[in-house]
Amino acid sequence: MSRTESKMVALGSIAPPFELMDVISGHGMSRDDVFAAAGEEAEGLLVMFICVHCPYVKHVEAELAKLGEDYEGLIAMVAIQSNDVETYPADGPEGMKEQAARLGFRFPYLLDEMQEVAREYDAACTPDFFLFDGEMQLVYRGQLDNSRPRRGEPGDALPVTGKDLRAAMDAVIAGRLPDEDQWTSLGCNIKWKE
Repeated sequence: MSRTESKMVALGSIAPPFELMDVISGHGMSRDDVFAAAGEEAEGLLVMFICVHCPYVKHVEAELAKLGEDYEGLIAMVAIQSNDVETYPADGPEGMKEQAARLGFRFPYLLDEMQEVAREYDAACTPDFFLFDGEMQLVYRGQLDNSRPRRGEPGDALPVTGKDLRAAMDAVIAGRLPDEDQWTSLGCNIKWKE
């Protein structure tokens, strides 16, 4: 496992626009499409950089699916896979579709084949989380929670709760700014093309 921390982009940054293919529906989706699809009640946008093969993502992927269920219609959510699929074919469209189906993702799963969106967002690792308010201003970036995959005996990792990201999402829904005391996400580095 290659441990990489998120870059902690400046709060207040505007969510860069994008248009990528959703491997689940087969349709292109933009940032604004994702937000609009969540419905009129949606108070913010969560952009998650994840992949299929990363042990850090595997450790939290069930919680990501639960977030999609718990916050449906309240926060627009999208997952983006930016790893080089030639070097990491498991992270390609078929693997992404299988992961989404197995976990019951209720949000689009977009393939950033040219890696331009990851660069625009300054994403560094998987998972990497960016939460924006309804004005598309960054209000949270950092960890899902303080659980990490551990080597050794099963069950020796802290339980995955999503508490940090959930607290930030709850604040956005309530019309408040999340606590600015935010911790970096930790995961595998994004596998950039050479």
